Parts: sequence; C-alpha cells; structure tokens
Amino acid sequence: MIKTSRFIVVYALLGITALYLFTHSDLAVPMNKPFSEFPVQVADWRMISQQEFSDNVLKVLKPTDYLSRQYVAPDGRLVNLYLGYHSGDKDSGGIHSPKHCLPGSGWYEVSTVKTVVETGKGPVNMVRAIYQKGESQEMFLYWFQVRDKSLNDEYRLKLAEIMNSVTSRRRDSTFVRITVPFEDDQKKAEALGQKFIKDFQPIIREFLPT
Repeated sequence: MIKTSRFIVVYALLGITALYLFTHSDLAVPMNKPFSEFPVQVADWRMISQQEFSDNVLKVLKPTDYLSRQYVAPDGRLVNLYLGYHSGDKDSGGIHSPKHCLPGSGWYEVSTVKTVVETGKGPVNMVRAIYQKGESQEMFLYWFQVRDKSLNDEYRLKLAEIMNSVTSRRRDSTFVRITVPFEDDQKKAEALGQKFIKDFQPIIREFLPT
C-alpha cells in the first residue's frame, strides 16, 4: 500500500512537470534602448570602428541585439567591446562561452582566473582570461549579466536562467566581453581593462532590463 502511494505521488509529480513544460513559455523581454544608441564617446574613450557580423555568424550567435566596437584611450591604446543581448524568446539563442568559441578559432588558453571589479554600479563578477594565437596575446574580461546580477560561471548562468524562467517567465541575459591586446605587460593591460569596465558599466546597465 505504501509503495503504491509512492508511485501515485511520483506519477502525479511527473504529470504536473510535463504539463508545466508543455504549457510554459518564456516572454521576450525588450531592452531599455537598442545598442544602436550606444554612445561613441564615453569618458575619455572614443569609438574608432564598429563591426557588423555576417548572416552566417548571426545564425550561430542568435543575439536579439549586439554591439561590437573598438574604442581608443587618450594614449592610443585599444580596447574591444562586445555586447550580446538575448531576450529569451524562441528566436534568441543561448550565450556562447569563450571557453568553447576561442579554441575553435585557433586561440589557446594561457590562463583563466575569476575576479571582481568594483564599479559605480556595484561589483562585477567576471573572468580574466589570457589567450594566445601565434605571437599575439589578448586579455579577455567577460561576464554574463542576468538582470541585476553579474555572473562569471556558465553553470550559475544556466541556473539563473532556469530560476527566472520558473518565477518570472523570462530567460533574458547579456554577454559582456572586453578584449585588450597586449605584448608583455599583463598588469598594464588589466589596469586598462578595469578602467574601461568602470567607465562603461553604468552605461551598459542603462540599456539592459532589470
């Protein structure tokens, strides 16, 4: 009798779960503003180029909106910014982690560390990764923005998306990546990237839903 009751409870739970999955759908969450309105001048940084992705690349990334720009500091040093917003609707793909994309493009990982940067919009939990291709080295500072949270782990990203889907019917998320080319001085490159984040994070947050 006890075993029968347990089976009934299990089947009932499975039925409720199946019904939820069948009837549940996430909402497409719009941005506060499109990235086309992102400023070309932020503090002392000035945009010098903007990249438009091909249709083939967009079919793989499937962002709802994206921004890929290069900014220059007053001393001439360059920083690349990529923002990929995914609204969570059926046409929006998931975020592609650099851990998988960069090795496929010929880059190999030199080091990866999780760290935190304090900004005017609170702390940013991010990944600091160095990759190399041939003689070129680049520092990647990136994180996943989910509402008001910055995440530096793919598993936490998935968990946050699932929890938001269950509680709020939304799976929107943003991938933020800052790229700093450098030769020998890693500390100087990191300081430049952190300054960029502190200057840009308040602006980035203005565009994203909370």
